[in-house]
Amino acid sequence: MKYRGARILLECLKEQGVDIIFGYPGGSVLNIYDELYSFQGITHILASHEQGAAHAADGYARATGKVGVCLATSGPGATNLVTGIATAYMDSVPMVAITGQVATGLIGKDSFQEVDIVGITMPITKHSFLVKSIEELAPTIRKAFKIAMSGRPGPVLIDIPKDITGIEGEYFPITPQVIEQKAVKAEQLKYAIEAIKNSSKPIIVVGGGCNISEAEEVLKDLQDKLKCPVCNTMMGLGAFNGLHPMYTGMLGMHGTFASNRCITSSDLIIAIGARFSDRVISDPSTFAVNTKVIHIDIDEAEVSKNIKADSWIIGNVPDVLKGLLEGLPGREENEWTAFARELIQKDKTKVIKVKESDTVNPVYVIRKLCELTEGKATITTEVGQNQIWATQAFTYTKTRTFISSGGLGTMGYGLGAAIGASLGKKEMVFDIAGDGSFRMNLNELGTVSRYNIPVKVILLNNGVLGMVRQWQNLFYSKRFSSTTLEQDTDFVKIAEGFGVKGIRVNNNSQVEDALKEAIAWQGPVVIDFRVAPDEMASPMVPPGASIEMMFEV
Repeated sequence: MKYRGARILLECLKEQGVDIIFGYPGGSVLNIYDELYSFQGITHILASHEQGAAHAADGYARATGKVGVCLATSGPGATNLVTGIATAYMDSVPMVAITGQVATGLIGKDSFQEVDIVGITMPITKHSFLVKSIEELAPTIRKAFKIAMSGRPGPVLIDIPKDITGIEGEYFPITPQVIEQKAVKAEQLKYAIEAIKNSSKPIIVVGGGCNISEAEEVLKDLQDKLKCPVCNTMMGLGAFNGLHPMYTGMLGMHGTFASNRCITSSDLIIAIGARFSDRVISDPSTFAVNTKVIHIDIDEAEVSKNIKADSWIIGNVPDVLKGLLEGLPGREENEWTAFARELIQKDKTKVIKVKESDTVNPVYVIRKLCELTEGKATITTEVGQNQIWATQAFTYTKTRTFISSGGLGTMGYGLGAAIGASLGKKEMVFDIAGDGSFRMNLNELGTVSRYNIPVKVILLNNGVLGMVRQWQNLFYSKRFSSTTLEQDTDFVKIAEGFGVKGIRVNNNSQVEDALKEAIAWQGPVVIDFRVAPDEMASPMVPPGASIEMMFEV
């Protein structure tokens, strides 16, 4: 069949299972948008900004496990995708970013809206393509999707000159190949099994790779066999049930006492799909120096990159864990189990007392949200204190329910990601945001309003750049340099201006009713929770600790 390049692009996307594209039109992609006008089977979501489109594609991918797709024009349209592409790259998110380019005869001549987006994105993609002929178009698209999903997932960019989308070429439909995982090496399994057999105090560290590979069931089986404590990194939240009696919580600088104490007391760390980032280990020269490490990861480059591994297994997490389970004997509960249980119980018996006041306690808000949704909600976050509160105060029990920028730490990420996650899962999604992050991309309220996407923004509005101010408070003698926003922005009016329901909450006694109202509302909502500017994101808020509302008389 002969089609224009733009039609070939859409046919190839459809054969790859794409049902949604997030994008923004422009001159170099006009042929593509002309085809989209009447094309059946793919829905286009018009973002308010290309960065929002990239974050939406990212959130869609994280929520569904499918490849997210975003589309932008050449020049500034393409460069506006860069932060979103880098965000996806750092967190191993499968995404295909499609950019228009000036016509082939104009490339390299500083033409209007020309930029070398392939060169710009090479360090932040698994691969970047420039399509140079109509014959290359379909094979390039298919290759991009395969690369994005193979091994360690990640973003791929396809740059398509305008004339390629306008000329005709042959299109032959094909069925996408099933991506096969590499076999796990028996020798690596053998060393790891011996190390586990010889350990008396093992601990499992669940990383983001466990969410990506949907290893929920085999992780549970491994813990059941070893009877050991389980903690997770931020990106591993949800991959292991947060209500499990041997779950110690998040590890690292914002983690729980139980997790960090178990790590320092263990004799073997079984790290699964985790990269030992600086927020987890702080100083590699002092992190678990007397503890052996088994590193399980699909990417060999991560092994011994940040801390030295004593043994490792390279492969897809479920395949690796199945191999371990076959070779490991079962264990009975012992002193190590009791030690971990005691720490977990101490955390759970702590009570956080919240008083009625002129402001709102953010931990109380998120705990109440968890209670009202029975912990079954999908959560996205911005970055800063709001992100840390979201990791600490909500109990995640299912994979792909915590969606956040862990590696790049992108402010302005959460609302776009919530759009993609909500459309991908076809359900309500909550974006936990700080006002500093939220105002960076709040223009995407136009998108949620246009399509009536049920995104509920939990805006923890403290009028400052909270996390940076917190550091200034603790380490810079309260010299609050450029972290006070010095404006009383009315986010309720802004929301209403976009056609989104706005609710303002001034104190803790109003929290529950506001959340119930937002959940019941059939559409997007922004709840402006007024938080004190010096509210701290405590390093350790134990999972499961109860909160008591103490009303002053």
